[in-house]
Amino acid sequence: MKGLFTQGLGPAGPRNPSDNTQNAPLPSKYLTKSPNRARLVPASVKHGEGSMGRSGRMGVLLVAFLALAVLLTACGTRDGGGRAINIDGSSTVFPITEAVAEEYGVETGGSVRITVGVSGTGGGFKKFCNNETDLADASRPIKDSEVEMCARNGVEFVELPVAVDGLTVMAHPDNGFLECITVEDLHTIWAPEAEDKIERWSQVRPDWPDESLNLYAPGVDSGTFDYFTEVVNGKAQASRGDFTASEDDNVLVQGISGDKNSLGFFGYAYYTENIDRLKAVGIDGGAGCVGPSDESIGDGTYSPLSRPLFLYVRKEAGDQPYIKEFVRFFMSEEGRELATEVGYIAYPDRVYELAL
Repeated sequence: MKGLFTQGLGPAGPRNPSDNTQNAPLPSKYLTKSPNRARLVPASVKHGEGSMGRSGRMGVLLVAFLALAVLLTACGTRDGGGRAINIDGSSTVFPITEAVAEEYGVETGGSVRITVGVSGTGGGFKKFCNNETDLADASRPIKDSEVEMCARNGVEFVELPVAVDGLTVMAHPDNGFLECITVEDLHTIWAPEAEDKIERWSQVRPDWPDESLNLYAPGVDSGTFDYFTEVVNGKAQASRGDFTASEDDNVLVQGISGDKNSLGFFGYAYYTENIDRLKAVGIDGGAGCVGPSDESIGDGTYSPLSRPLFLYVRKEAGDQPYIKEFVRFFMSEEGRELATEVGYIAYPDRVYELAL
């Protein structure tokens, strides 16, 4: 099985998208090149610090693990024997990982114990880079500071694409005036300087009701929070602080659905699970209003809030045959179907083939 990195840098290096010895190249919207590696992401993702365009300075470390991917096909038996896999991180990616873990448990007869925690993307990376977990769920790419933390602790890793999500902005279902909101409106509401100042809908637009504006969002350890604030406010973590926060998206569902003046955001899957309790708001990123849907998220027209989701694997953990086998199952056709079932959009098959 070919890995993503097959040329250059000695035995393994960055894949050359123009290489005609491989199958037809990926659609350009999924391939972003950097000096040391190729990263599979939607083209709508903005470039900058902590974003998809950041150069892969840990490319050599990733190559070391990706070279192991060729061994996946040799692991035909499901090694169990009471072995454990510890996973933590993003609440957005959690439904996918939970579904994959449950199905894998059925296939292996429960011989591999899989624990899936939710401490947010940032919290998950802290555990991952401290050698406390084997895999990390992430709703954003790893930050430079987290790469450095991993390096200090001798943690080498690989980043794998899991699915595409549409970060969904929601209001109470009885909200009769909010059908579409611009990125500029979102900045007016969520900018750091809006704290204790923008507290009523009419302060955002004069034709909106003069009623209280109550905000709900993931906590600051969440990759969803990082992504939203970077896109809307120009810098990850730059936000007002006077909002109801939770790392548990189900808590946010309850808050938004129970408050007629609510506005909040989280991953698309949690919206589709609660579609009768929430109202999705269309986003105008400059090209007209587009609502979140499987089609608009998958083709990138739900911009700029379409984003990739990731799974990170520690090299030392990945050396274990039963963990290799779990990762292969996660990225298999069965894993992709599970990602779709829980409400996310799978990449084209070619993306997963290259990743493995």
